[in-house]
Amino acid sequence: MSFRALLSSSNFPKSPPETISTRAKPNPTRCLIRSPVNSPHGCRLSRLSATEGRRRSGKVYADVREIADSLRELVKFGDSLSDAVASEDDLDSAVPWWEQFPKRWVIVILCFSAFLLCNMDRVNMSIAILPMSAEFNWNPATVGLIQSSFFWGYLLTQIAGGIWADTVGGKTVLGFGVVWWSIATALTPVAAKLGLPFLLVVRAFMGIGEGVAMPAMNNILSKWVPVAERSRSLALVYSGMYLGSVTGLAFSPFLIHQFGWPSVFYSFGSLGTVWFALWLNKAYSSPIEDPELLPQEKKLIVTNCISKQPVKTIPWKLILSKPPVWALIVSHFCHNWGTFILLTWMPTYYHQVLKFNLTDSGLICVLPWLTMAFSANLGGWIADTLVSKGLSVTTVRKIMQSIGFLGPAFFLTQLSHVNSPAMAVLCMACSQGTDAFSQSGLYSNHQDIAPRYSGVLLGLSNTAGVLAGVFGTAATGYILQHGSWDNVFEVSVGLYLVGTVVWNLFSTGEKILD
Repeated sequence: MSFRALLSSSNFPKSPPETISTRAKPNPTRCLIRSPVNSPHGCRLSRLSATEGRRRSGKVYADVREIADSLRELVKFGDSLSDAVASEDDLDSAVPWWEQFPKRWVIVILCFSAFLLCNMDRVNMSIAILPMSAEFNWNPATVGLIQSSFFWGYLLTQIAGGIWADTVGGKTVLGFGVVWWSIATALTPVAAKLGLPFLLVVRAFMGIGEGVAMPAMNNILSKWVPVAERSRSLALVYSGMYLGSVTGLAFSPFLIHQFGWPSVFYSFGSLGTVWFALWLNKAYSSPIEDPELLPQEKKLIVTNCISKQPVKTIPWKLILSKPPVWALIVSHFCHNWGTFILLTWMPTYYHQVLKFNLTDSGLICVLPWLTMAFSANLGGWIADTLVSKGLSVTTVRKIMQSIGFLGPAFFLTQLSHVNSPAMAVLCMACSQGTDAFSQSGLYSNHQDIAPRYSGVLLGLSNTAGVLAGVFGTAATGYILQHGSWDNVFEVSVGLYLVGTVVWNLFSTGEKILD
């Protein structure tokens, strides 16, 4: 019912009701009857009562008119409010549905696609190196040198990329990174034909571009994504890396077979220009800078995101004095030791131990990446659901990271007890699937404890993670030369357990740095 209809149904009087005026008239008979016999002033008192009644009836009538006037004013306000709501609804209905899609998730999807390209451009060399080494007569030592040259630049820009992102904004840094590594990817065939030193430099340059991606992404999402959606958003972005590996491994052999190995680098590198055009048009470092952001979404983001002010200086001493920061660094090292070993040495394990022909078993190669992509998003959904139901962020981060440590540790210990290749593949897939729950654990924690310095923190911890990958990969070769695969898995399990203890003792989900 509208305000005007409500008023009409109320039927407030416009003149004094007859009953009130009738009751206000004095009744002499009533006066004579009610007056005490022995009271000479009884009738006069009754007349005074009648006069008082008239005054009260007039006051009641004035009150009724005042209420009626107030309701008429309320009707006018209600009509204007209804018109305003109707006009706002008309405005919302006039906006196309694709423009009403949450802008923060547009940013998340663009970051996802950037990480998809990141791993596509990284893994294509692992396929193209085979025909390249045959063409240029590279020995295994040279191949190893080329593969490792990527990490030279990658290590250099972890912390630097975090500082840059926290000071100038994530949009600029991530855009630079994608353009830089895309150009390096496209220049790889030219550098290879010029000579080995040129190829090593180009691969290191590619590492420089990809090294800033994770800190920049962490910085921009800390400003765009509310806390209740943080785990899901980060899980989706990191699953882009896993699906990028799947895409690169699936399409590289086809392109090489049809058009030759240079086509892999030219085609993958050119995709970066398409992404960059969308990024320039759609992305902003923070919601405050976006002029097209709808007011409702801007209010939601600004009131539920912690990171607001840009960083002018980095308080290194304060950052390194906090135990949760060191818990991040140590846990990232322990996590990446096992992860890099599984992903780097897994093809060798399949070939030497399980006797698989990797050329004919493409599904076996991509199965771990698909498992990790699924598990990362599942873990993100679980984590955000637990937070929305009232469980503390600290508890959720500890639960998810404990799964990310103890799950791989358990399944790796089962590998020495299985007798069939199928069960071994299942154990490896489950190990890497539970490992992906770390995206909702330590990988989400940088934004929890220091949202303004999340890029720097990720640069610090990921530097430790990259070092774990470099040292772990080399140590695994040494262990296999003097021991067995069981020894390799024992070292990984030991570090997973160390990481579990450190994480649960010293980590937190609360903000510790302003």
